[in-house]
Amino acid sequence: MKFETVKIADLISEISMGPFGSNIKVECFVDDGIPVLNGSNLDGFVLKEDSFRYVTEKKADSLGKANAHKGDVVITHRGTLGQIVFIPQDSLCDRYVISQSQFRVKCNDRVLPEYLVYYFHTRIGQHKLLSNASQVGVPALARASTTFQKIEIEVPDIENQKKIIDILETLRRKIELNNEINKNLEQQAQALFECLFIENADPNWKRGTIQDLGIVVGGSTPSKKKAEYYTKCGIAWITPKDLANDKSKFISHGENDITELGLENSSACIMPEGTVLFSSRAPIGYIAIAAGEVTTNQGFKSVVPKEEIGTAYVYFFLKHNLPVIEGVASGSTFKEVSGSIMKRIPAIIPDGETLARFSDFCLPLFKQQQILEGQNRKLSALRDGVLPRLMSGELDVSTLDI
Repeated sequence: MKFETVKIADLISEISMGPFGSNIKVECFVDDGIPVLNGSNLDGFVLKEDSFRYVTEKKADSLGKANAHKGDVVITHRGTLGQIVFIPQDSLCDRYVISQSQFRVKCNDRVLPEYLVYYFHTRIGQHKLLSNASQVGVPALARASTTFQKIEIEVPDIENQKKIIDILETLRRKIELNNEINKNLEQQAQALFECLFIENADPNWKRGTIQDLGIVVGGSTPSKKKAEYYTKCGIAWITPKDLANDKSKFISHGENDITELGLENSSACIMPEGTVLFSSRAPIGYIAIAAGEVTTNQGFKSVVPKEEIGTAYVYFFLKHNLPVIEGVASGSTFKEVSGSIMKRIPAIIPDGETLARFSDFCLPLFKQQQILEGQNRKLSALRDGVLPRLMSGELDVSTLDI
């Protein structure tokens, strides 16, 4: 398959920066306005239709070329660099307003927007995109629109672009479908929690604290100066960063594991499967469920549920009471919830029959969510493995009948 090396300037028909200054602010409700994009909407390959702010149509009209439309590519040039997505034809809105931290491009007939986005998600694409980044103050791309147009990329003909995109889009859509199923399962469990324990709570239920729900466990970091304390395949060791990078509900390993020696020479302790992990600082409120035995660093105050309470109740209790927990955090440099404070958070202890009913309802849902998250990890690994091979021509799709 033949690739042609082309400058971005020769592949686009239009490029425009977001409005400079404080032009964009919330002005109206969802039904009356044009959505404004932010970093959370550019997480991945395709524009995410959530977390929008809105401006009036009049304001959007006044911003002119800061309006992005279906088929456009949107790129972050300030802040979280490397974000690049395309706006699909089936997106919910006809147009959006980009922020001052973004710019948008419209592709000409030589390249498909999906191909451009997938290219810049490869390692070499990210390197080209970020090669002129400044790390002084807020990370930014110097002269973003100008330097972006000078970048050279490898492009096959349109038919082979379509074949490459078909492969990658099939994987992406399967991942999205799994996420939608898991979101629905989560909503079902959340709705039953609120029905049983909030809306129809029995006033006679016992009042206690979190330590009546389970054992509150802190974590520890083995000395970073001892290489022998860490390994890629050992005892699972989770940090808040792991939960930030992998937003799955269930987690079995983080970026690094620790060794038996590391465990012995720290105050970390092994917690069982079903433990509810709760980040207690930097930031407060990441919540996940241990899919196997794990340890954590000191950024957690996890809860090992009592058998009669169950993982499901503790998980949703912590999610529901997150504002309360955040409200009692203290600290001058950054807010933190100590172990003693965590143990004293007020809690309702429902009767055993209601808890069992909730656990029985959640058990198959949780199993299905865990299976689908596992599928998504494999699909993501497959996508990330095949992506650079497709974009470099190493994997020739010109002979494939797709």
